[in-house]
Amino acid sequence: MKRRNVILIVFVFLGLGNLHLQACDICGCGAGSAYIGILPEFNSKIVGLRYRSSNLTTHLSPSGNRTYLTTDEQYRTSEIWAGWTIKEKFRLMAFVPVGYNSKSNETTGFVSKSGLSDVSLHGFYRLIRNSKTIEGEKANKLLIQDLWIGGGVKLPTGQYNPADKSSTNATTNLFQLGTGSFDFLLSTMYDIRLQDVGLNINSSYKMNTTNQYDYYYGNRFSSTAQLYYKFRIKGKFMFAPNAGISYENSAKDFDGGYSSRNTGGTALFSSFGAELTYKKIALGGNWQPVIHQNLGEGVVETGNRAMMHLSFVF
Repeated sequence: MKRRNVILIVFVFLGLGNLHLQACDICGCGAGSAYIGILPEFNSKIVGLRYRSSNLTTHLSPSGNRTYLTTDEQYRTSEIWAGWTIKEKFRLMAFVPVGYNSKSNETTGFVSKSGLSDVSLHGFYRLIRNSKTIEGEKANKLLIQDLWIGGGVKLPTGQYNPADKSSTNATTNLFQLGTGSFDFLLSTMYDIRLQDVGLNINSSYKMNTTNQYDYYYGNRFSSTAQLYYKFRIKGKFMFAPNAGISYENSAKDFDGGYSSRNTGGTALFSSFGAELTYKKIALGGNWQPVIHQNLGEGVVETGNRAMMHLSFVF
């Protein structure tokens, strides 16, 4: 790898870090970031269906114990997504999610809502694409690296209902299908692979704006690093197990210009998954158990998460 490429990669990731990165997919509503994961290999076009599931426990006591107000919340998202690579340098991606939210506690019982969430559009530019042969004692190996940088916009297509927000500035405002605001994203996707073993890193920074109800979701950062190995079976199948770690951080929300307590925080997840590709069909998924969290000043807890997808490449 050339020295200037190494310096450039470090600059990209450290430069994002200096932005006081905040993000989180721990939020069930459109406030979350768009986790991409390890993309199936595609040269031109891809379209797929993805399903994500996460859960939260909110309104815990300051000591972290359950109370009569403690609420168990479940967030599930079905999402159509597509990507189009143009002349090997530009990549356009779109995500159209539908959310299924539910919550229950001793006071209000079971409540649910579903519908279109916030659509997002992304554009990427391939900053680095190179490969070279590494000589070995038994066989030569191919070293390949890819670096994409880009940005995007999240549209307020999901319903934001101000009645679902607490009347005080002391609780989360996550039980929404959308944020009700135009939000902007910066993203990087980096992949380096020596023959069949590789490292994939995705990072995104989400800059939110205030919606028409004067509610502002704090800016959010997420980053995932995954090691993977590609097993090629009879020239037809490619099986790639992967394992890694995911970090997410969110700034506090603002309601009417005032900081909203019990919002913001950090969470750290491990990640275990696999990708299976046969000709033009890709099937994959992962499970992300919680390692550490400090959310909403201790009154919010996130549970383990899961994701799976079915994609078609062209």
